[in-house]
Amino acid sequence: MSITARIDNITTLTDKYATALPPCPKSVKIEITGRCNFRCNFCAHFQRLRKVGDMDFEFFKRITKEMRQAGVEELGMFYLGESFLCKWLAEGIRYAKEECGYPYVFLTTNGSLSTVGKVEDCMKAGLDSLKFSLNYADEEQFAEIAQVKASLFGRIAENVEAARSVRDANGYKCGLYGSFIEYDAAQDTKMTEYLDKLRPFLDEVYALPLYNQAALVEKEGWEFIQGNRGRAGNLRPPLPCWSIFTEGHISSDGRLSACCFDHDNRFNMGDLTQVSFMDAWHSLPFQDLRLAHLRENVDGTICEKCVAL
Repeated sequence: MSITARIDNITTLTDKYATALPPCPKSVKIEITGRCNFRCNFCAHFQRLRKVGDMDFEFFKRITKEMRQAGVEELGMFYLGESFLCKWLAEGIRYAKEECGYPYVFLTTNGSLSTVGKVEDCMKAGLDSLKFSLNYADEEQFAEIAQVKASLFGRIAENVEAARSVRDANGYKCGLYGSFIEYDAAQDTKMTEYLDKLRPFLDEVYALPLYNQAALVEKEGWEFIQGNRGRAGNLRPPLPCWSIFTEGHISSDGRLSACCFDHDNRFNMGDLTQVSFMDAWHSLPFQDLRLAHLRENVDGTICEKCVAL
């Protein structure tokens, strides 16, 4: 299955999931670290609105096994941080695949730290998908948006090419993908030369719209959309928001969040260090929020500003 097909599958809100008490989600993203080495101004992470750190590995092992037993099939080894900063990333992938039996373990990276050795360790551990966030057309745009040294830009392309070499040389069954954000109508054109250079090393490249990050980010000249409406080629309605019904999100300190962009802890639906995943997934606050979305009226809820853009 292609990565865009998987995205479309998760972002499709069927009758089975369109309820206050949906079944266990098939996909969960888990923040093994909340740290990031970039300060991208399209992402609210750079505002440092909550304390971030690395997830406790023993908690990771407990919650991933529990979720697999509950029915989770796809495990994202990331949420809002850069997972290649976590020392036990490959070990965590191996645990999820071999000890828990997840059919599909995936990862998104900014590409700056995904060196040959680290990528090979992840592929050897059983990683099924590695996606690079290619959100900059050139070195100038990279420095402006990522707000780090411009010299890092070239390293991303080098790491993409190296990842393909590692996969091909060893026969690892890990998909390699790229995505980019459409900041405005001109970004697709700006990205053409850079993407043409990298497409031979990637299995698929797709576009994402510019999210407003739960109404925490705005910039003059950029074209933000409401909520999380999936990928640019197949946008979903802003209400009801698919993600609160079909995908789980766990922060590095063990909270189940109702939002893909919970940079400030306002979407906390349960402390998984104290309660089970399914108890938090079916918590009363989560039920109330889902009902508001199903009514397509989130006035007065934590989602109000996001969809009122």
